[in-house]
Amino acid sequence: MKLVMANIRKNKSAAVSLFLFIMVAALLLNTGLMVINGMNTFFDHKVEELRDPHVAIMMNQASYQSEFDEFLINYSGVKETESEEMITMNIAKFHFGDSELTTSVNIFNAEKARSIGPLHLIETLGTTSPDDIIYVPYSFHANGGYELGDNFTITYLEKDYSYIIAGFLETTIMGTTSNGVMKFMLPESSYKKLADTVDNRSYGLILSAIMEDSTQSSELLNDFTKEFPQSMEGETASEMWGLDIETVKSVNILTVNLVATILVAFSAIIVLVSLIVIRYRISNSIEDGMENIGTLKAIGYTSKQILSSILLQFLLIGLIAGILGIALSYGLMPYIGGIISSLSGLIWNTNLDISTNLVSVFLVVICIVIVTFLSAFRVQRILPVWALRGGIQTHSFKKNYFPLENTKGSVHFLLAIKSMVANARQNVMILFIILSLTFASVFSMVLYYNIASDKTAFVNLFGAEPANVMLAIKSDSNTQEFMSEIKQMDHVREVNIFDLITAKLDGQTVYTHVTENYNELKNNIVYEGRQPKHENEISISWVVSSRIHKGIGDMVEVEYGSETKKYLVTGLSQSLGNLGQVASLTMEGVQQLHSGYKGTSLYIYLDGISNKDFIKNLQSKYGNHLVDTLDLDETIVSQTGMYTAAVFAVMLMILFITVLVVVMTLYLVIKTMIIKRKKELGVMKAIGYSTFQLMNQISISFLPVILTGVAIGGVLGYYFTNPMLSILLSSAGVKRLNFIIHLPGIMLLSGGLILLSYVVSMVVSRRIKDISVYGLITE
Repeated sequence: MKLVMANIRKNKSAAVSLFLFIMVAALLLNTGLMVINGMNTFFDHKVEELRDPHVAIMMNQASYQSEFDEFLINYSGVKETESEEMITMNIAKFHFGDSELTTSVNIFNAEKARSIGPLHLIETLGTTSPDDIIYVPYSFHANGGYELGDNFTITYLEKDYSYIIAGFLETTIMGTTSNGVMKFMLPESSYKKLADTVDNRSYGLILSAIMEDSTQSSELLNDFTKEFPQSMEGETASEMWGLDIETVKSVNILTVNLVATILVAFSAIIVLVSLIVIRYRISNSIEDGMENIGTLKAIGYTSKQILSSILLQFLLIGLIAGILGIALSYGLMPYIGGIISSLSGLIWNTNLDISTNLVSVFLVVICIVIVTFLSAFRVQRILPVWALRGGIQTHSFKKNYFPLENTKGSVHFLLAIKSMVANARQNVMILFIILSLTFASVFSMVLYYNIASDKTAFVNLFGAEPANVMLAIKSDSNTQEFMSEIKQMDHVREVNIFDLITAKLDGQTVYTHVTENYNELKNNIVYEGRQPKHENEISISWVVSSRIHKGIGDMVEVEYGSETKKYLVTGLSQSLGNLGQVASLTMEGVQQLHSGYKGTSLYIYLDGISNKDFIKNLQSKYGNHLVDTLDLDETIVSQTGMYTAAVFAVMLMILFITVLVVVMTLYLVIKTMIIKRKKELGVMKAIGYSTFQLMNQISISFLPVILTGVAIGGVLGYYFTNPMLSILLSSAGVKRLNFIIHLPGIMLLSGGLILLSYVVSMVVSRRIKDISVYGLITE
């Protein structure tokens, strides 16, 4: 212990910088592991706590049949069922975040007694009249920018309904924009008033079921769809739809797990950087303290005792830093919890997780012990006589690279290059560190650019078609004539049918896209093969392909309604939407199963007009033929807003830590270099070199290494960000990713890292000004 404390006192700044490295690594690692571990049970606990339904089947009251209740009650594994009236707004509009959101809304009577999904308020405002208040999901506060007492207006069928937000409620199944439907609650008087105002098609009903095993919820919903196919599919799909808790859970935790995985991966980079720094520190301490090691061995210390002191020194630093990093991670968790709440619409409570904490400490400490032991093992082979001679065994004459007498160029530049070559081992360390940090920074920047700036590739992942406006027309309309008329309207560039139906494919429920010609669509989700062209062809996602063990060239059996036909698989696709369980048929292909099918969803592409103005023109001209209209651009902005905030927070964290690590690494290396070259630098000052010239020499000696590291890291980020993201998102249905790699952004980031490194080098090198010839002589 005396040797340990002496070594730490001798190199205080190096010990502090290493301490910070390990602390940051433990902080990130523990945070990521706690989120990943917590998310596995967080959602399930919330469902149980809130008594939310495992399956919710929503419908227009006119579509209800008593057989629905009987099916749920008699279904094996169902513990409890309940039905409740509600007001359904199929396409309601309201402000959410920085834009207007269009989605389905279910409004309930807050004062009605219910066993499943009771009102659970987080915050309340008890100072307003019960006639004008509304309770909205917590995501409106976490992500939508609303506070208690704010005005809230719902626009439905061209009418505005205004309320004051009096409380935020928690709900797992209808609490976020990503599920396609949101849950609101009104006091009884306001509910009845609204019910008297809306039309008959807005009178809804919800059937809820709680199961003994929630993982069977998807199977229950599939079996319900199979039992009542015409009620859940085709042109009546807007009258009835369902949600199961497993699907909702997968959607909600997807991005949270992605964020946590990035944190763990980045923490692994920081741990690796820490281990490289430890190896560098040990090698330097052995070289610098060679005479001390010889003296200790000469007076009786064994090699094991000296090795143990080195091992104990770094073990203590690592253990204390690791514990402190884990403690600080609990301070970071409220910030991470805010991100989780904005994505899930649920309150994240941070609990003490001893097992994860122990795993984090163990992983960090065991890596430090292994690297320290391997690096310091050479102490065993050092004889006292070698050590007392400063490590010289017989001779140690290094080649003189770039001799000044016959090498052309600036003396300052040549001295910098000679210094770089002489310190090849430390430069390899710096190269790897800069390379790793550059790659991590490019990775986070590319992710942010594609989610916050140019959303095209990100939106395409969900299988969405990037049109401007979507129309749902009445089933009795002549679709082809209606399309022809819309094509003649001013500013219309193109119109396509693009429906989504639910069908069975070799016994698996799949969400199936339908259009006339896939070549006319802008988003081709097929990554291998092609989309179907003929009536007997189909493309399927790789998720479906892996489940049914069939691929391109195989025949699959598709069941829709009461008909079943066989189709040839022509392509494999990918999609984050609908858990990746998607397929595509042509209009002629669907008509093999449903001869009267003609499509009711029209996607319109515009030029030279705002979406809102075009929708107004449509409603004034064809209002009697329309069921709903949807501003797709506005919807995309609203629904991607929560992802933007989460990824932006992660990007800022990675960039901040990157800057911190670069600063600490250069500080440690340059400080060590100045100490080792103190006499040489003093002599150079004595013969006329200024402090600024020597500072420049040191900074320039690092520039080639930093430039190389940034260049390699940038190139790796350019070519490998998409493959790495594909791996991270593979469980969600992504097989091949084509995010936009914004080259100017990468170059700007790389230039910033180079400039930062040069500035830090110059600042740290200012220690040279304290070196004087007089001081060296008197020492």
